[in-house]
Amino acid sequence: MNYKSRIAGVGGYVPENVFKNTDLEKMLDTSDEWIVQRTGIEQRHWVSKEQSTSDLALKATEEALADAGIDKSEIDMIVFATLSPDHDFPGAGCFLQAKLGLSNIPAFDIRQQCSGFIYAMSMADQYLRCGTYKNILVIGAEIHSKGLDKTPNGRGVSVLFGDGAGAVILQRTEVKDPSKDGHILVSHLHADGKYAKELWLPAPGTGFPVDSRINEQMLAEGAHYASMNGKTVFVHATKRMAETLLNSCKEVGVELSDIDLFLFHQANLRINSKVAEILGIPEEKVFNTIQKYGNTTAATIPLGMRDAVKAGALKRGMLVASAAFGSGFTWGSSIYRY
Repeated sequence: MNYKSRIAGVGGYVPENVFKNTDLEKMLDTSDEWIVQRTGIEQRHWVSKEQSTSDLALKATEEALADAGIDKSEIDMIVFATLSPDHDFPGAGCFLQAKLGLSNIPAFDIRQQCSGFIYAMSMADQYLRCGTYKNILVIGAEIHSKGLDKTPNGRGVSVLFGDGAGAVILQRTEVKDPSKDGHILVSHLHADGKYAKELWLPAPGTGFPVDSRINEQMLAEGAHYASMNGKTVFVHATKRMAETLLNSCKEVGVELSDIDLFLFHQANLRINSKVAEILGIPEEKVFNTIQKYGNTTAATIPLGMRDAVKAGALKRGMLVASAAFGSGFTWGSSIYRY
């Protein structure tokens, strides 16, 4: 049987606490004007102290299940993309599984940062295409706020990130009319590890020549906070996202003009604008959410998908293209009919 996979349902969730740029001005010694000009971000949502990453994922999952019209008992597998799990181990997928009241089905985490959702959706697609499973829950969820340097020292990174979760139910399907029926056409995944330290979180970790994963010196040096070479990331992100989108289009024989909507990873509005400029994509075809959520890493694409559906910008039968770039460096693209 020639199976494909389709997005049967989509859901999202962000915490109630909203932090506008003006709320960060004194905390980080910055300004609303500076943040908007350099990132396009106007606000972000941060969790309350009792919330965990799997808590956010549970909310998004419940909405995705309702949208798909299936019961949680019909989930065959959980693929959870996150760089901020509830704990170092086990994976956040296992904690979510328990909160859903499910057992025995496989659950695993994908640690591919901003490219995590593209990677996770591609992996789930393979299981569905070969007929192993029927319904796979794919989640991207992050809590950044508990790991940010909320002092002026962290200004360059901390203004970028928000908390949130997005989820889709990928479902096995048979495509009768490719021009109308929902299905994933193609996914491309890439990585180049020689740039790993251009955007990374050094500690805690086992890569230090010491006998502990974290010590006082690492804490004093701020090694437990993320660091980023912004200029290098921008150059590579715009180049690689455009490149992988073109390759995906070429493989399935579609033109960029055939794409109805572009759902890019939301890291920086200037990156997405530059990618659109390079490829000649009209602004009205790019759906952005970074203004209100900031960078929610693995959650940005499914959150954007959920919001696009609610806004009426994404409808069944539309051809969609997604691309992401992040730490690793990792990047990827996917073309799918919603």
